[in-house]
Amino acid sequence: MASDPIQRIAIIGFGEAGGIIGRDLASRGLNVSTFDILFHSTEAREAVLAKARESKVQAAESLSACVREVELVISAVTASSALDVAREASRLMRAGQFFLDINSVSPGTKRKMAAHFEETQARFVEAAVTAAVPPQRLKVPMLLGGTHAAELAARLSPIGMNASVASDRIGVASAVKMCRSVVIKGLEALAVESMFAARRHGAEDAVLASLDATFPEMGWKEQLPDYLISRVAEHGKRRAAEMREAAQALRDVGIEPLMAEATAERQDALAKEIGRQPLEPRAGKPFSWRELADALDNASKSSRKV
Repeated sequence: MASDPIQRIAIIGFGEAGGIIGRDLASRGLNVSTFDILFHSTEAREAVLAKARESKVQAAESLSACVREVELVISAVTASSALDVAREASRLMRAGQFFLDINSVSPGTKRKMAAHFEETQARFVEAAVTAAVPPQRLKVPMLLGGTHAAELAARLSPIGMNASVASDRIGVASAVKMCRSVVIKGLEALAVESMFAARRHGAEDAVLASLDATFPEMGWKEQLPDYLISRVAEHGKRRAAEMREAAQALRDVGIEPLMAEATAERQDALAKEIGRQPLEPRAGKPFSWRELADALDNASKSSRKV
């Protein structure tokens, strides 16, 4: 019955967001399965399977096996693979099942996803996650969109999720996410560029003091710079892909995405620079943007001497 409590859930993609949501749902006694493309990776398979076991989430060997008997499928993959996953899932799902896409993609991409479900009896709902997942975990705010959004929102609340309806039209919730990302991910990119340059000039303390005086409520002299730059350092490649989706969302309404494209380039550039340099593992130490800036600077100087 549509009003019955959701008991069986599939998580497609067991990365940061999918892993947190899956673990928290399983901890509430729900039956949670997951499929991740890394299950088929020789190098990454065992680590991802161990993460699933530790989270009390059942690993499935295929997308088909993962979605077969569940009531709700949550897609938490990368922006670049979200449409392909939706397309494949639409062919596998049956009447009454919900497909909830929480990926950061453009309104146009969400509408393409929804189109694949129009010829099925499965129910597509878009979601825009409007805050970082790790701090709030299962309670992270989500805006839902689509003709089935209100029904699903009512059924997500009893299992601990924080969902509200943005619109009965696909694309509105995603537009909120994309336009918000121009600011949030743009701020991250600005922090990287400003702080790394200030560090090389020996001026970072004065820059942070000036920013704190202008925006005292933001925490520029506290944890904000570490937090902003850590998001790029840890997830720059994925966030760059998301910003390119935001850029497409702007083009779709006639706005030239000058800032969005530059943000994607800066996010990508830091991720690539970190990948090129033999940085020492942090072994669980708190993130420090100063340490990262110095490590990259020293590694770059060393490579130029070789």
